[in-house]
Amino acid sequence: MTQQIRAGAASGVAPLRIGPFELTTPVVLAPMAGITNAAFRRLCREYGGGLYVSEMITSRALVERNAVTMRLIEHHESEEIRSIQLYGVDPVTVREAVTMLVAEGRADHIDLNFGCPVPKVTRKGGGAALPWKTTLFRQIVEGAAKAAGDVPLTVKMRMGIDADHLTYLDAGRIAEDAGVASIALHGRTAAQHYSGQAQWDAIGDLKQHVTSVPVLGNGDIWSGEDGVRMMRETGCDGVVVGRGCLGRPWLFGDLEAAFRGEEHRNRPTLGMVAQALRRHAELLVEFFEDEDRGCRDIRKHVAWYFKGYPVGGEVRAALARVESLAQMEELLGELDAGAAYPGADAEGPRGRAGTPKRPALPDAWLESRELNERQRADISAAELSNSGG
Repeated sequence: MTQQIRAGAASGVAPLRIGPFELTTPVVLAPMAGITNAAFRRLCREYGGGLYVSEMITSRALVERNAVTMRLIEHHESEEIRSIQLYGVDPVTVREAVTMLVAEGRADHIDLNFGCPVPKVTRKGGGAALPWKTTLFRQIVEGAAKAAGDVPLTVKMRMGIDADHLTYLDAGRIAEDAGVASIALHGRTAAQHYSGQAQWDAIGDLKQHVTSVPVLGNGDIWSGEDGVRMMRETGCDGVVVGRGCLGRPWLFGDLEAAFRGEEHRNRPTLGMVAQALRRHAELLVEFFEDEDRGCRDIRKHVAWYFKGYPVGGEVRAALARVESLAQMEELLGELDAGAAYPGADAEGPRGRAGTPKRPALPDAWLESRELNERQRADISAAELSNSGG
């Protein structure tokens, strides 16, 4: 039976179907380490509809029931779809992690990460490096899909390792044949990290190549208009939002309105931004069950929230060192709450883009699409024991 999530789809924009779930707002929050915990997911969901995915969870840490990892997979009772993203390089460990989530009823949707470009992940052969090894990729996806059973399993990936080692079309076909519920593509290679512009034409190519399951586009969604344009230009079935929502949880409301064909967009005053930051901090304190921990975590969000707004350096610095909700309240009270939305200065790219760089890879990784004897021996020991990345 199809479960419909967030009513009010735009005229002309089809709902996004992922397994038994029908998302009338075809938007997915991209997993971001240290960002997309339950607190941030709740905040974003208060502004707009979509599918909100957890931080990247390491399969080995999950199977070993690492205390930090077990907290990261917790969901608030208000989350309609409990969505978890897994990372792993060993087919056995990934399958065990999926089996655990399903058997214990901890997830309604599971996503596999094949897109992370971070060196500590790719040098182990994981993330965006893994689809280069065709058989290994197939073993992981097929094993996870079988273990997931009726729980929809999806994959998120990049175009490849670099321009000379593209993998997304082959990986898309393998994932489709394995029975995944959808495939998301970030239109960059691992070598590009987050630099330059995402290549939306690759998303269109994948959509033409994969015909039986939804294809989602990721990369450079900074506004509601960007989401509409990506779907129009590529033919993709939905969009995945990452860095664009940093300090802008209302982006999900803008996307929902844009897909409905409505002109309204969130153009918050400085006071409204302050309210959102305060709400975010309160949710973090609740999530961590620790005011000090929650306040330490909110610090990294301050610059994103106030990008482009007239907030003095002293106040910004003090908020970036905030130690309590009471102190935050006092500091926010110093702001000009009526200051208008600054326009373009508050929009566009945010977060670290980095620069193109040679990806960190295991020795001789690019010599063959198959694992050599040494790589095969190393792969079961290559799992990271910590979550995130």
